Amino acid sequence: MTAAPAAPAGPGALLVVGDVVTDVVAVHAEPLAPGTDTPARIRTLPGGAGANAACWAAHAGAPEVRLLARVGADSAGWHERALLDAGVRPRLVVDPAEPTGTVVALVGADAERTFLTDSGASLRLSPADWEPGLLDGVAHLHLSGYLFFADASRELALVALRAARARNVTVSVDPASAGFLAALGPQRFLAAAAGAGVLLPNEDEALLLAGSPGPAGATGAAGPPERTDRAAAVARAAAELSRRVPLVVVTRGGAGALVAEDGRVTAEVAAESAEAVDSTGAGDAFTGAFLAARLAGAGSAWAAGAGCRAAALAVARLGGRP
Repeated sequence: MTAAPAAPAGPGALLVVGDVVTDVVAVHAEPLAPGTDTPARIRTLPGGAGANAACWAAHAGAPEVRLLARVGADSAGWHERALLDAGVRPRLVVDPAEPTGTVVALVGADAERTFLTDSGASLRLSPADWEPGLLDGVAHLHLSGYLFFADASRELALVALRAARARNVTVSVDPASAGFLAALGPQRFLAAAAGAGVLLPNEDEALLLAGSPGPAGATGAAGPPERTDRAAAVARAAAELSRRVPLVVVTRGGAGALVAEDGRVTAEVAAESAEAVDSTGAGDAFTGAFLAARLAGAGSAWAAGAGCRAAALAVARLGGRP
């Protein structure tokens, strides 16, 4: 492990624009039994990819973290208190018509999760919710990829991205959801995110965005594609994407992370060992810690290592927050 670089004085704030949702996390050790009961441990927790990343950035030591998001009146106070307790300065727009978004996360014995998503108020952010003063004192803007999957919030993301670039504020984007990304279209997403300096996809998102069908190899009698084939495909996808976005960091779960710049992979970062309980929010934890490290002056590989350490903490507990 290389030593962390010295942090510059007064790095400025991190502004996250994204989603706040209520997570209903159901952890079931047994497979789901259709038509009857499956024992589970169920908790209702504050969540949302943008909010989670903001909380992890604050937890990782970012000196000031702000969040712009939209919630329903039903739980606005609860979410605001949770964010303040986590060290985040929230600006929550209360939607007059829709409740706060809700995500039901079904977490199996392998700690992997399947989401049922009702976006609610979260994707109703619009350009009317943006003010130029939101960038005052901000050194970096992070956009949750969920914003790009609805017309109003995508327009808000474009307004924020252009405003940041006009003020020389760096921008990062997390694609957020392979399923929603496939429905929107990878090229449409990349066109909307043009101008961002950092892209933070997971493996599936990187393969989709690069237009790769995945590694060669057939399923069936020969079995699934070899792990090494998938790793090579992901590395190619990361390198290709870094021709469009200067810095691409691909999270790979238990395999760590890949860093790609200028059309080539420049670092492979190992994952931290952890006893996984719930993988909900692991990518958000990576993002938050990575951004906090970058704001402190860390290089991309060291910051990816910080992200991996935070992700290991995240998977060892229930829910997506520190």
